[in-house]
Amino acid sequence: MNYVLIRDDDTHALTPTDYLERLYHPFHERKLPVNLAVIPNVNTGVRRPCGRPEGFLEPPIAGPTRNVSVSDSPELLSYLKSRPGYCLLHHGYEHAYFEFNTPDPWDAARRLDEGKEHFRRAGLRAPGTFVAPYDKLSRASMKEVSRRFRVLSTGWFELGRLPVAWWPRYAFRKLFRKPHWQAGGLRLLSHPGCLLSFHRDYATMLDSIKAALDRTRLTVLVTHWWEYFRDQSVDQPFIDVLHRTAEYLANRADVRVLRFEELEGERTPVDETEFALR
Repeated sequence: MNYVLIRDDDTHALTPTDYLERLYHPFHERKLPVNLAVIPNVNTGVRRPCGRPEGFLEPPIAGPTRNVSVSDSPELLSYLKSRPGYCLLHHGYEHAYFEFNTPDPWDAARRLDEGKEHFRRAGLRAPGTFVAPYDKLSRASMKEVSRRFRVLSTGWFELGRLPVAWWPRYAFRKLFRKPHWQAGGLRLLSHPGCLLSFHRDYATMLDSIKAALDRTRLTVLVTHWWEYFRDQSVDQPFIDVLHRTAEYLANRADVRVLRFEELEGERTPVDETEFALR
């Protein structure tokens, strides 16, 4: 059996729920879970290095700089609670640029704890999986994440950003070319890049996904809801690829689509050899 985790990043208090429904209704129909990485307290003034608003804040969402808690969005909360097929992940704090690249453990801890409080105030289960904005964590942030979460989902791992005590396990992981591993009580998952992205060739996108699934037993497929609705328009060809992906996953008898929370307990559906070298 092969396993897939569908991870959609950047849901926040101002995300239009009709966008999410348009993208993931075919997944709900097929009983395929979707993992939404939710920003607890989004900062509407976040900018890219070029000065433009982040993609998840482009008009009509962009506005005066302020923080908006997920707990202050009754429409989003009602929608999420009506769709049991969603699993929520903890995505940063306010999504400031490289906010978890900080060398200050107190700052990292504050952002993590305050972020968890926003989930609590919203009446949502505090996620056991963390996703860092831009896949960037300092060593200090890694340590604080390991104290609070069971799973970290990121793009890659760098030796210099890991706690020194984790280095031997990282070395074995590199030696055996394992995409996922475990250290400090934390399951660490990498992904093969954003295979569902408007930057990729739509004609070959599904083939790339199929190849990724065949290479590893556990694959994290990352996408971003706002990429399908760029520049105040709908990219229907891209949405069609996403929906063909749902059909493909539903029709493969040897593939099971997972919720991240299934990996957060002591026992998981996935053989532990995916995470531990024995």
